[in-house]
Amino acid sequence: MPADHYVLTLSCADKQGIVHAVSSYLFMTGCNIEDSQQFGDHDTGLFFMRVAFSAECSSVEKLRASFAAVGDSFLMDWQIHRADERMRIMLMVSKFGHCLNDLLFRSRTGALPVEIAAVVSNHPDFGDLVGTYDIPFHHIPVTKDTKGLAEQQVLDLVEAEQIELVVLARYMQVLSDNFCKQLSGRIINIHHSFLPSFKGAKPYHQAHARGVKLIGATAHYVTADLDEGPIIEQEVRRVSHAVTPEQLVAVGRDVECQALARAVHWHSTRRVLPNGRRTVVFA
Repeated sequence: MPADHYVLTLSCADKQGIVHAVSSYLFMTGCNIEDSQQFGDHDTGLFFMRVAFSAECSSVEKLRASFAAVGDSFLMDWQIHRADERMRIMLMVSKFGHCLNDLLFRSRTGALPVEIAAVVSNHPDFGDLVGTYDIPFHHIPVTKDTKGLAEQQVLDLVEAEQIELVVLARYMQVLSDNFCKQLSGRIINIHHSFLPSFKGAKPYHQAHARGVKLIGATAHYVTADLDEGPIIEQEVRRVSHAVTPEQLVAVGRDVECQALARAVHWHSTRRVLPNGRRTVVFA
């Protein structure tokens, strides 16, 4: 019988014997390690590990049950998933559709191994585009008076559709603390990397006026602290004095798409582990 493939991720206090315990467990249960990455953070005293392995005549439930003793012995925060399991994600967008379009296309072509289960927007603009991908589109308007109700509708949809990751593909709404807490570690945002400079409207025009030479984008987990969550990925592009504000916007859209796509890919393939206000990314 062909072997099934799995991914084990873990973090715990760094001490001797962790790698030996994990590799011994996999050997004793007839598993074969195909890729292993690890990192010990001297600043936090934490150890992180991602192991891709194959196993015959087993199941993810049996593996989880038998690994529990190893996890308990080191007080690990650990997970085991099937490697071919496509994470169910939800995209949220407002009126800028470049990241939405990029993620939809990557998913359709198989470049992004996820299942986009729903798209939510506070505007109806991209309903037709999403419809061409046969993905449910949910128009949930947001006003000052309906913000709480709208967020609860989104949370209800996350639960109903068994969403594992929410991606803010240029969703231009400030989210409540409660919303962020309920989706902690399961929601990613993208924004230009000028922050805290050039806040507000037309940041690229502001950057052009200041003669900026680097255009960047940051993909990060969302927390109650606006745009200050743990960073997953960043992308940067050098520009010259000759570019126009409109060209800066175009460059910015490209780097936003690239940074966000990589962040979603790494999260969905279980390559990102939280490390306080930072992340460990086994890319």
